[in-house]
Amino acid sequence: MSLKDKRIVILGGSSGLGFATAKAAADEGALVVIASNSQAQIEQAKDKLPSSAEGHVINLLDEDSIKSYFEKIGAYDHLVYTAGDPLRAVNQKDMSFEEAQRFFGVRYWGAFLATKYGAGKIREGGSIVLTSGMTSQRPLKSMSVVSSVCGAVEALARALSVELAPLRVNVVCPGTVKTELWNTFPEAAREAIFQSAEQSLLVKHAGEPHEVAEAYLYLMRGGFTTGQVVVADGGLAVG
Repeated sequence: MSLKDKRIVILGGSSGLGFATAKAAADEGALVVIASNSQAQIEQAKDKLPSSAEGHVINLLDEDSIKSYFEKIGAYDHLVYTAGDPLRAVNQKDMSFEEAQRFFGVRYWGAFLATKYGAGKIREGGSIVLTSGMTSQRPLKSMSVVSSVCGAVEALARALSVELAPLRVNVVCPGTVKTELWNTFPEAAREAIFQSAEQSLLVKHAGEPHEVAEAYLYLMRGGFTTGQVVVADGGLAVG
């Protein structure tokens, strides 16, 4: 199934995995529509995409903003959700309830609302692809909330694949990937994480966004795949 001339909406599409997916899809002839909370980032991303690319500001913590966004963009073929706040490593005992709730905001509730208001705009044969992370399957110390969110996203996708059928709903589950989400970590700690990946992963390197973007493209193309979690982790799960 070709993505040529397919209209693809990517929430979180101005950076990281979202931008890499937008770029890869556009290279195949897709018409990409990126959205994030920063107009400046959208403009920077559009400079690297074909002139046909669209960009819009959206507040993924606000239901009215999400609802109005989907009311104005019209019909499209695929919805990709890669938006997420920067990662934080905090022990449960040191994290306030309010902070834990906030972490669910963009990653889970944003995805929930995007699928609620966006599903009805998707043309026949289209799909939704959400994003989780390997902490859903291999929890790490100080990542209990991150693990919880990733697991919740995967459960949401499985449930929606039944509820919205025949619209397909799937999830990409990335491992350690070099994106801006790690920027809250000190540079030395960040580099230590990437070097550890080089030593421990079967592929001997941390992931690059364009490598994981291929998983999103596969799920958009794959007309017989729904309710699935596609892991792109460099071999972490089996290594």
